[in-house]
Amino acid sequence: MAITMTEAAQAHIRSQLAKRGKGIGIRVGVKTAGCSGLAYVLEFVDAADAEDTVFEQGDIKLIVDPKSLVYLDGTQLDFVKEGLNEGFTFSNPNVKNECGCGESFHV
Repeated sequence: MAITMTEAAQAHIRSQLAKRGKGIGIRVGVKTAGCSGLAYVLEFVDAADAEDTVFEQGDIKLIVDPKSLVYLDGTQLDFVKEGLNEGFTFSNPNVKNECGCGESFHV
């Protein structure tokens, strides 16, 4: 099982951790939400839990809890800027369908 991130995602996370002044990485997870069932969750992490899986790329760590890992296996995290909009995108091979607004998905 693995989760990867692009150089753009790594650079953005690195920048945000530097602005924050602390943290070992970012937690990627899923929660029940939206019209399709699941939504992605991102949060800063100061310490990983014992049951977490940690994926390292360069100096950036992605921390994933066991429940979320099943839904995120094979996902690539990217950071995209399009005009005035910017944000993380998820290329998740497990997604079967998404809601119309793009906020939630189903596996």
